[in-house]
Formats: sequence, C-alpha cells, structure tokens
Amino acid sequence: MDSGHTEYYVQREIIDEQRLKERSQRMDPSQINLPISHRLKKSLSCSTPRLKRSIVGFLPVLSWLPRYSIWDYGMPDLISGISVGIMHLPQGMAYALLASLPPVFGLYTSLYPPLIYFIFGTSRHISIGTFTILSIMIGSVTERLAPDSDFLIYNGTNVTEEVDIISRDFYRVQVAAAATVLGGLIQVVLGLVQFGFVGTYLSEPLVRGYTTAASAHAVVAQLKYILGVSPKRFSGPLSIVYTLADLFMLLPETHLPTLLASVVSIVVLITAKELNTALRQKLLVPIPVELCTIVVATVISFYTRLSKTYKISVVGEIPSGLQPPSIPNASVFSEVVLDAFAMAIVGYAISISLGKTFALKHGYKVDSNQELVALGLSNTFGGFFQCFSVCSSMSRSLIQESTGGKTQIAGVVSGVIVLVTVLKLGSLFQELPKAVLAAIVFVNLKGMFKQYYDIVTLWRSSKIDLLIWLVTYVSTVLFNLDMGLGASMGFALLTVIFRTQRPSYSLLGHLPGTELYLDMETHKEVREVPGITIFRSSATMYFANAELYLEALKKKSGLDIGKMLIYKRRQEAKQRRRERRAERRAQREAKRQKRAFKEASQRSKRAVFSVEEEAGQLKETNGDIHREVELGWRERENSTVFVIPETVRTSDVHHTWMYLKGTDPETTTLGSVSDLHDGDTTTLDSSSEDTLSRDLERVSLGSLGKWTWDIHSIILDFSTANFIDIVAIKTLRNIFHDFSEIGVDIYLAGCQALVVEQLERGGFFSDVITEGRVFATVHDAVLYCLKHRGAEILHSYENAMDTSGTRL
Repeated sequence: MDSGHTEYYVQREIIDEQRLKERSQRMDPSQINLPISHRLKKSLSCSTPRLKRSIVGFLPVLSWLPRYSIWDYGMPDLISGISVGIMHLPQGMAYALLASLPPVFGLYTSLYPPLIYFIFGTSRHISIGTFTILSIMIGSVTERLAPDSDFLIYNGTNVTEEVDIISRDFYRVQVAAAATVLGGLIQVVLGLVQFGFVGTYLSEPLVRGYTTAASAHAVVAQLKYILGVSPKRFSGPLSIVYTLADLFMLLPETHLPTLLASVVSIVVLITAKELNTALRQKLLVPIPVELCTIVVATVISFYTRLSKTYKISVVGEIPSGLQPPSIPNASVFSEVVLDAFAMAIVGYAISISLGKTFALKHGYKVDSNQELVALGLSNTFGGFFQCFSVCSSMSRSLIQESTGGKTQIAGVVSGVIVLVTVLKLGSLFQELPKAVLAAIVFVNLKGMFKQYYDIVTLWRSSKIDLLIWLVTYVSTVLFNLDMGLGASMGFALLTVIFRTQRPSYSLLGHLPGTELYLDMETHKEVREVPGITIFRSSATMYFANAELYLEALKKKSGLDIGKMLIYKRRQEAKQRRRERRAERRAQREAKRQKRAFKEASQRSKRAVFSVEEEAGQLKETNGDIHREVELGWRERENSTVFVIPETVRTSDVHHTWMYLKGTDPETTTLGSVSDLHDGDTTTLDSSSEDTLSRDLERVSLGSLGKWTWDIHSIILDFSTANFIDIVAIKTLRNIFHDFSEIGVDIYLAGCQALVVEQLERGGFFSDVITEGRVFATVHDAVLYCLKHRGAEILHSYENAMDTSGTRL
C-alpha cells in the first residue's frame, strides 16, 4: 500500500486493545496482577486515618457538630425546629389514626426517631417522623392481624356489639412495633452490605403512582371518621372496593354533627393554607394552621361537650409521660416480614429522593448506604419505644428548609417541642374530635391528589412510564399496598427487559472533519465509509436480545449470512461430488490406459525387432504427452477453458473432456462437453487429479453468481454495552466465524474495560480472533480497515472525501 496515503489518513497511532494493555503496564506495573493475598492484606490493614474515616462515616454527626457555629446556624435552626415541632403535634396524632393506633403513639413516633437520625443521618434538611404512606401501610398490618372481630366482648352465650378497645389497641401497638423493628433491621442490614442502590429500582413514575394510590387508601380510611360511621373491616385484595361498598350502604346513617365538624375543619384548613401560600414571601415563618385548628377545635369541644351532647368521637385519654422501652413481640415477625420489607424499601426511597433533592440544592452530599443505616436505626430504636415506621415528610422537610434550617439541630429542637407536649400538654388534647384529625389528613393529601395530572404529562413524554404509573396505581389500589408494591416493581423490571430486548439499531457514518460517527438516518451531514459498515445497538447485547442483534445486523448490512452460507455449503457439496466422480473416471481411464499400453507393447514386440526402433517409438509417444502438459492454461475469446482429460492421448482411445467456464480459474464453474458449441476448442494443460481438486476448491461464493456485495469490513460499536454474558459471547464468536467465510472482517470498537475482561474470561479471544480485533474507538477501527484493505480502497475513499472537502 502507498505509504503516502497511509500517512495522509492515519494521522495518529491506531489504538487497539493490545496497545492499551501495553500502555497500562508501562504506566503502573505495580498495580497489574497483584496477588489476592496482597489485595486482602491491603483491604484489612488498619491505620489511624482509615479508622478515623470509618468512625466519622458511621457517625456523621462527628464531622459537622464540632465545627457548628451558634452565631451562624443557632437562630435559623431554632426557628426552623420550633416550626417543624409545631407541625409534628397535629400530624403525629392524625397519622396515628391512619395507623389504627391511639394518637399518643404518633407523638412518640415524632420524638425518638428524629433524635436517632440526628446522630447517624447525612441529610441536613429532611424531617424524620410520621408520614402518610407508611402510616397507611402500618394500618393495613394492624387491622389485618388485630381486627375488631377478634376483640368482641362476650356476655355469657350472647355477643354484644362492643369491642374491647383497650386489648385491641394494646395488641395493635405490639404488631406495629414488631413490624417497625423488623423493617429497621432490614434497612440496617441492607445499608451495611452497601445495598443502597436498591432505591434506584423505584423509578419516579412508580413512586408517584404508588403514593397516589396510597392517598386513595388514606382517603377511604378517613371517611369513617369524617362521616361518623362504623364500616366493617376488610383486608386483602379488593378490600378498598368492599370498604367503599359498605360505606355507600352506610351513607343513610351518616352522623351529621361529625360530618359538619369535618366539613368546617376542611374548609378552614384549605383557606388558611392558601393564605399561607399567598403570603409566603411576607411571613417570617408559616402560620401553624394545623396546630391552631387543633387548639380551637379542642377548646370548642371541651366547653360545648361535643362528645356527650352530640356523640362526636374524640381522641380520649392521652397518658402523660413516656412509656418505658419494651421488647417487641417476636412471635408476629413471621406474619409481618413481607410488610416490613415493603415499608423498609418505600420509606428509604422517599427519604433518599427527598434528601438528594435538598443536598443538590445546598451543595453537600448524601450517602445512600449511610441513609439506610440511619433510617434503619431510627426505626429499630423507635420500635422499642412503641413507635411505628418513619421516614422523611415532604411537608415538614419543606418547612424546615424554607424557614432557614441549616442542620439536624432543627430536628432536635422539634423533638424537644414534642417531648414537652407529651410530658405536660398531652392531656389537654383529650377532647379533640377525631373528625378534625381526619380533616387534617384529608387536606394534607392535596399534594397527592395533584399527582393525577401525571397521567397527562406522561402521556405526552413517555408511554412506557405512563404504563408503569397506571399499573402501579391500579395494582396498589386493588391489591393493597404490600402486594401492589411487589407487582409494580415486577412490572417496572419487565419494562426494562422489554426495552433492552427491543433496542434500536443503526448504521453509523463519518462526520467530515471530525472523529465522530453518527446515525446516518438522523444526520444528513454524515458520509458512509466505502466498504465499511458500522453497526450500533442502543442497548447491551445479552441472552435476551442476542438473536435480535444478529438479525438486525444481517438486515442493516444487507448480508443474509445464513442463506449465503447454506448456498455456499450446497455448492461445495456439489463440487465434492463432482470431484469424486472425476476421481472414479480417472481410475477407470488409468486402467484403460494400462491395458492400452500393454496391448501396444505386445503389438510392438511383434512388429519391431530392434531395440533402437522400439525406443524411438516410445520417445515419440512420450514427446506428444509432454508437449500437451507444457501448453498450460490458454484462454479463448469465448471465455471457455478446458481441463485436460484423464487419459493419455493414443491413436485409438476416445477422450472424456471436462472443462471450466470463465476466464479466471479461481472463479470458474464446471461444465460438460455436451454444452460446447462449434468452435469451442483449446489446448489443455494438466491431467493431474490434485490440480483438478485444487481448482475446484478455489471456487468462491461470489463466483457462484447469486450474491454480490462491496462490504469488506463490519465494525460493531460496543460503546453502549456495560456487560456481556456467555450467550452474547457465543453469538459474537459465531458472527466473526460466519462473516469470515464470505470474506468480511469483523471488528469491535468502544468496549469498556469490564466488557473486555468478560470477553477474556469467556474464552472469546483465540488465535483467529485476537485482541487486535478490538479497538478503543470506532475511528481507530476505521483507520485500521482503510490501512489494511489496499490502496484501491483508500483511493476510492479519498475521492468520496474530496466531494465534501474534508478528510479523516
């Protein structure tokens, strides 16, 4: 090849996998192929800086508390903590009703977990405590394992309509604490084994669809408090449907005073919240709407005696002081393990998404695994003090951030507010109507109701994400929260498999003046590289789409390799059969030749009486044979070349002729003498059986006349692949082998280091497929193909580039 052209096109070194390895060994030979014992020793070695990093990593409070500035952060954290603490009081009691527990346990849940998160958490702005979704999930567990029907009061042989509320609530608290402790332990274990990435499997459409469905469950659960009726308890699939049907049947029995209190509370709360939003820029801190509503409702209820006069259900006795810690009832672990796992995953997903949002806004980092540990310890420790499952609350976190909170000191301040309420002020809320708490829950779900607009947004942006949202919503509404989460996650993973199994495939062309190769269908400026096909898949090739990858490669390249190889093998089989027939004819002719020589010898013995005459006759005969052998291939204008007959020419022996059609012996086809026309005559060159066999083997697929193509190289762009399995390796090996049979070279480009390592472990490379077939970039592979496929291709590519005015 012309060296001038090589220098012109190859302006830099072509980097393949072998050169990359050589460079890496030259750069840092001490890090290549370290023994396992050295790596283990290094990982287990202990030093003072490493021990300090480990301790600070497990106790993040040590990294920022010693540098805490009271002058800079003290007052903002104090104001923020008081605001969040005031919100904790009504929400804690209201969400305890969602969990089907006495309201005081919602206050306990707002006290202990924030203190634990203060020590172990890495987010500075999220507010840990009760949350709507987890409260509903806890409520589904407590009502399933401790239904009212199990605590009916018996009077002799008759059963009254009364329920032993004290015994029921006691057992429900045990169930909630057990589920909370078990969920916390699951979170701690997942965090210690670096399983924080599990939250990434909960996509945003899935989480939003799930929370929207959970809000539907919350609304249905609060309807009995708003209407003042007592529907039956249902659990399991379609429980929300049965509950709604029962509520519809009980509508004539609606308690009007309770409904009136609920409607008034809802109107007041919505109006006050809208004013809060409108005056947000002018107010130093938001007005504590919920707390004001609770205080006013409690005062009205106390002085008007709503519970006795109008039979409105109230909160009831709230014990002062703190409950001593107790060991959860381990006997129910087996019954709540699935619910605990679901709560652990959902709570973590909500907390980490909210924490990362604030961290990105304020410029710090949240550790996903440490967040799992912190949330898990908050739940585990809280479970021993009769708390139920917690996570970050969106409404309280927004208040904590918007009121100027800087650190988790605000969480400690809010905990102190709750502690004071539990110790001294809890008894003041005993006359609070439950309808008011239900109204607070109902109004706080307004943000969840707005998520129904996601259907319109996702319809415009992504039909697959819309399908995930709808499946999540429907499955969660119909099959309850635990089974709905499992079904939605399974469906989301199926969509991932579907997307990777049906990726988009494209052919790339060169963008003149650059080293970029883009899709030729979507970019008009790119130019096809003559003789080279560059093929790319939008997804990783693995067992689920390996066959589709091969089919797309055949379709895009225009080479149906399967049919071409079948046709070639059929032709080769025909050629082998012809060779065998030719060999058998040659053997028969050899026998005839032997008999002919024998007969000739006998006649010559009778006719020639001198040795000299016999020698002259044999010399003349042999001379004729040698002259025929030395003639070689001669071509005629009618493009017919004859093959020498197997018999030696004698005067009385008939010859059997075979010939090859075509002017090039390498691209000829067999014919028979009966196909010849008048004037098709020429001399023949060889009677050797080996020569005939060799000529037949040199018949190529292109000479068979069925296919023609101008592709000499195919480059597979693997830049999108992040792994490769054994099925894909086998498919790649077959691609290399099959295309080489029709004279097309295959190359890989853009492979990540992990993919190359997996190829090596899978036995992909061999003497035929070397690492020299793998290139760092597509451009390197193109340069290699142009460099090694002859000057003619370079000249044609030069002409193509001249039309665009640029070169590689």
